Amino acid sequence: MSLCDGSGPAAVPRLRPRAAQMARRPELLCGAAIVLGCAFLVALKVTCSRAKDVTMPAKLPVNFFSTRSPVIDLFRGQLDYADYLRQDSEIVLYFFYAPWCGQSIAAREEVEHVASRLSDQVLFVAVNCWWNQGKCRKQKHFFYFPVIHLYHRSFGPIEYKGPMSAVYIEKFVRRVMTPLLYISSRSKLLDFLSNYEPGVLGYFEFNASPQPPGYLTFFTSALHSLKKDYLGTIRFGVITDKHVAGEISLVHSGSIYLHRHVNTSLIYPDDIMNYTAENICKWALENREMLIRWLRPHGGKSLLFNNELKKGPALLIFIPYNPLEEIHPLLDEITKVALEYHNCNKSQAAEPDLQLFRDTGSPAFDSSVPDAHRKLPETFSITKYPCCNTVVLPQWHSISRTHNVCELCINQTLGVKPNKVHVPHCNFLEIEAALDSFYLQEHTFFQVISSTIECSNFLSFYSPFSYYTACCRTVNRHFLSFISSEKIIFQTPKVVFSSHGKKDNTQYSIPHIEDRNCFIPDLHSSGTNITGLSCRTNKTLNLYLLDSNLFWIYAERLGATRSTHLKEFATIVDLKEEVHYVLDQNQSLLGSTLENFIKNFSIHYSPLKRHLVDDPSVHLDKQRVITEVTTNTFYDTVVLSEKNVLLLYYAQWCGFCASLNHIFIQLARLLPPDNFTVAR
Repeated sequence: MSLCDGSGPAAVPRLRPRAAQMARRPELLCGAAIVLGCAFLVALKVTCSRAKDVTMPAKLPVNFFSTRSPVIDLFRGQLDYADYLRQDSEIVLYFFYAPWCGQSIAAREEVEHVASRLSDQVLFVAVNCWWNQGKCRKQKHFFYFPVIHLYHRSFGPIEYKGPMSAVYIEKFVRRVMTPLLYISSRSKLLDFLSNYEPGVLGYFEFNASPQPPGYLTFFTSALHSLKKDYLGTIRFGVITDKHVAGEISLVHSGSIYLHRHVNTSLIYPDDIMNYTAENICKWALENREMLIRWLRPHGGKSLLFNNELKKGPALLIFIPYNPLEEIHPLLDEITKVALEYHNCNKSQAAEPDLQLFRDTGSPAFDSSVPDAHRKLPETFSITKYPCCNTVVLPQWHSISRTHNVCELCINQTLGVKPNKVHVPHCNFLEIEAALDSFYLQEHTFFQVISSTIECSNFLSFYSPFSYYTACCRTVNRHFLSFISSEKIIFQTPKVVFSSHGKKDNTQYSIPHIEDRNCFIPDLHSSGTNITGLSCRTNKTLNLYLLDSNLFWIYAERLGATRSTHLKEFATIVDLKEEVHYVLDQNQSLLGSTLENFIKNFSIHYSPLKRHLVDDPSVHLDKQRVITEVTTNTFYDTVVLSEKNVLLLYYAQWCGFCASLNHIFIQLARLLPPDNFTVAR
């Protein structure tokens, strides 16, 4: 019966006695609560049992690699069996994968290709590290897949973090197989030192024992460098011939030499640092010379570009690169430009061909120490005097119209002789010491009028082992300005020595380190205009290389043409100034082209045109109320316009911009078109 027919109110009094009875007996309430709780637990248990029944167990893993593949596939994650296989192999590659991972599936073919070429020398093992019942999943905790580990006997793991490309993986595996290059002749030493990458050389005598003292330590340090630097930028070599080792000043077995093109090469200080593999690797990584660096983004979120571009203006060069090829002509040209650009001393040490080694005669320098009055060669050489400074002495009388101009040089052919390869470099502290010693004896260089250049060798005031050479002559005051304006050659047919040294004939004086182009006539033919430019400008560039076969998408984002067949591209990005410039893609990427590109950027008022990103999909319609502005039309429409311009900046993803459009259109209709241009 419903409440409308009057039965509802009559039923209420019937429930009141029961409620009053339960209130008088609280044990009834407790019993009811317990019964309801038990019923709820039973219902929950039944529900959970039904949910567990509908959960399907994971399928058993299957082979990830083909059964005919040279890669051993442990698809059930048998990591213990993989370690058992590693005991009988010298070089082992582990490929940890997840069968559902797209990157693992893409890298599978690349690893299989490398295994088909190196399976007779390297053991390739693939381990499924996703199967939850396998030991690999229980013992390894990887944050990404795939992961490649290499072992060289008991040393490892060496993780490979480079591109998942067959050529790069094979190159890295070969570096692990042979971490040392054995150098037994001068020609091999020349090839090793000519490479643009920094090199570490160790000299060991193999006559006394199969493994000389320190050899295994040096061998392990080469593996440590691959472990810390997956790009493999430092090459390690072993010299086995005593005479070849003498070319780079290595005399004792176990000595280690770090070769650098521009800065002074170093010898490992075993008297200061312990002779361990970790210390040798750390010493080489901290003191290596990085004139040009490879950038290889891994494809995920990374701060690689941001960290490098924050260092300063960057020249990014995209070239097609195959690491397995032995000859790279384009890379050699770029390397030569980089060496010239960083060669602040303009010495022969920065030449990649190392002409000093090509001489077939006897060594140019001996180990004896002659006196200060040594006969000079017939012609002054930049390589022999890399550090010079021009000094203008005060006038000897106030009415005199002449000046004594001296070329003060650090004479590195006197005293302790440098080695043929170890060409000393300019040190401003040495120049300062030379100037102090020179000014203490400046009265001896005064000449009233002389048509000859007088040269003198004198000892350093600070060190008895340092010698300096000063060549002085008298010139008129207007001649000093004429030198700087007309760039004439400062020469006389005769140069004589004063009473400080022996007399001899020479052709040229030694120019200032920054002004040698003014005095040496053949410098333009032998060198380039960008020589030492990195030290003569505040807009120093950092040089980077990228493989266009892998990272061409970055070149397209920076302004490269998508339809180009030859994937060569160069751009300068200045993050601080928020500008970047693009090298004309109609020009071939050659050394001379890069030199002009660098020079035009380095001058104060650069003639390079700033590159701006344009939207080719925008179609301009003159009948519109609002003018669409693009990169190409911004200057004419906004900057050069005689009208007042109201400009709206918007983005396609901006939701507020879309809601503002109709208001902006109404505003454009209200403003007088003769005085205002409304654009976006």
